[in-house]
Formats: sequence, structure tokens, C-alpha cells
Amino acid sequence: MSFTVHTKESAPAESKPVLEQIEKAFGFIPNMSAVLAESPLALTAYATVTGIAEEKSKLTPEEQQVVMLTVSHQNGCDYCVAAHTKLADMKKVPAAAVHAIREGQNPSDEKLSALVRATRSIIQERGWIDADALNTFLNAGYEKAHLLDVVTIVALKTISNYTNHIAATPLDPAFA
Repeated sequence: MSFTVHTKESAPAESKPVLEQIEKAFGFIPNMSAVLAESPLALTAYATVTGIAEEKSKLTPEEQQVVMLTVSHQNGCDYCVAAHTKLADMKKVPAAAVHAIREGQNPSDEKLSALVRATRSIIQERGWIDADALNTFLNAGYEKAHLLDVVTIVALKTISNYTNHIAATPLDPAFA
């Protein structure tokens, strides 16, 4: 099945205002958003939850990118791994931490390592979290609210990861 990488002109009418907002934020329309535009629901949900996460999450912008990169790596989404590698760099995530996550390993930073372990556990256990990963997460200084933020970001990235799998979304040059 082939998916259209929409432009503002080819997208369904309900998706056009969301694509315009995304273009303002990024300076271009990422191909993933252009594919999601096929469904105004999917595009609007993804954009809305992304905005809410950026505004309301107790996780720092750096920690949010660590979770997004971890989820994308765990789900085998090459598009999102590339995109979040670039975004993590922009958010000043240490390059060594990004490299470790991309290699399926834990960062050397103890707090980020606890975040990665908890995120992986939630994904691998389909919403459950290993007791050791949870204790390590809480002992690293995270709270229950942080854990629920991780769950929200896992849901958010599942939308994009699965969309990219189904659509074989081409990687944008900006993320290459």
C-alpha cells in the first residue's frame, strides 16, 4: 500500500491548518506529518499531544527526547530514530547518551539510564514495568508524574512509529 506524502495543497481540508502550524514550528513540513495528514484525526492527535507534552511534561526537553529516541529505537523506526537524533542534539542531549540509546545500551549518566530502562521496560512489558526498573527510576529522583509522562510519550511515539512502518515514510533531508 502506498501513502501520499501530502503538501498543504493536496492534504484534506481539515489537515491543512495543522500542517501550517507544523511548517511554522519546523520551517518545513516533515514527511511524517505529511503522511499523517491523510487522516485529520491522526495528524491533529499527534500535533496536539506533542504540543501538550512540550508544555506540560514534568520531564525536561532533554529527557523528553531521550524517551522519544528510546521508544523509536525499541520500535525499530528508522525515520524517528534519525529525527530524534537531530532533535536530541538541538535539545543538548549528550552525544554519548544518544549514541548509547541508538546502540540499544544505557547511557552512562545514571538518571538518563534510569529513564531509558523504565521506558524500555514499559514497551517490552506492554505497559507493565519491571520492579527493578521502577525502583531505579524512582531512586534516580523521578516521580510518579514523570512515569505517566513517559507513558504518554510512548503513546505519542507509537502513533508516529507505526505510521512510518506502515507508510515507509521517506526520511527528510533535514533529519538525514
